[in-house]
Amino acid sequence: MKTTFKVLSITSLCFLAYYLFSDFVFTELRSFLTPILSSRGIAHNLAYIIVGFPLFIGVFILHGRKEFWTSLGISTGFITALVMALICTSPMLIGYAIVFPFNTDIDLNKILIGAVAAAFFEELYFRGFLFGQLFRFSKFGFIPSISIGAILFALGHMYQSQDPLVLLGVFLTTFLGAILFAWAYVEWKDNLWVPIFLHFFMNLFWMLFSAGDDALGGIWSNVFRVLTIVLIIVGTIVYKRRKGLKLAVNRSNIWMRR
Repeated sequence: MKTTFKVLSITSLCFLAYYLFSDFVFTELRSFLTPILSSRGIAHNLAYIIVGFPLFIGVFILHGRKEFWTSLGISTGFITALVMALICTSPMLIGYAIVFPFNTDIDLNKILIGAVAAAFFEELYFRGFLFGQLFRFSKFGFIPSISIGAILFALGHMYQSQDPLVLLGVFLTTFLGAILFAWAYVEWKDNLWVPIFLHFFMNLFWMLFSAGDDALGGIWSNVFRVLTIVLIIVGTIVYKRRKGLKLAVNRSNIWMRR
């Protein structure tokens, strides 16, 4: 119980510090760095690193230098995650390439912001830190560990529209996406590269072929996205069964770890 309280308190305080720090200084910091680096995309990524310092401090307090990267899930599994993500997101790539025109407005800055930063830092901060620390290193089960982060993750995408129904759709889409990425993270042996690459390719293909103006998208956008999600879930379950591995999220840890 002492360990759980320590993990909960440090994780909560550090994430709150990051959230406030990001809310107050991220935009100004990016604007300051953009002319210096001559790239809005690079400035965006560097600003993400700087505002994430409270989280890095939290990980260091909890795990020290030796287990720093392992506790975030990014020390190994890069190639496995890359291959898995490419296979699972192939319905979006193929489907969007057939149905939608190529987005001629795409450029490196948009990719660095909408695909690279969105995938790497959102997964590192929300799944690797906020969810991962609670689920992996405390008595909290999957649902309590993911709930707060999934809600915050979804709320962070509410800027995409002013229409109430669209906003509801965006919220549900991103909320369920947060749960899916967290589940994939722990099912692939706490390999954060899995949700990072899934998030990256899903965002990239969405951008490359103008699949939608926001996270909700249209009918065909979601047909191929649903196929990708099904492939992620079914592919993960089949892979683990063939390897003789049990599901990491099960009745013994859905609410609290026994």
